[in-house]
Amino acid sequence: MSMQAHVAELERRHQALEKELREEVARPGSDEVRVMDLKRRKLHLKDEITRLRGSPLH
Repeated sequence: MSMQAHVAELERRHQALEKELREEVARPGSDEVRVMDLKRRKLHLKDEITRLRGSPLH
């Protein structure tokens, strides 16, 4: 998988987590632990995307 394809896949997963997070927060009685987990996973992906984009091999 090329670097661009890998970053694109990470961005797709980041967007999917964003959608899932919005849905969870909008749900009555949303699970705060789940919300925190989704945010943590989203941040991890964003950090990875940023790291890869800054990579000299990119």
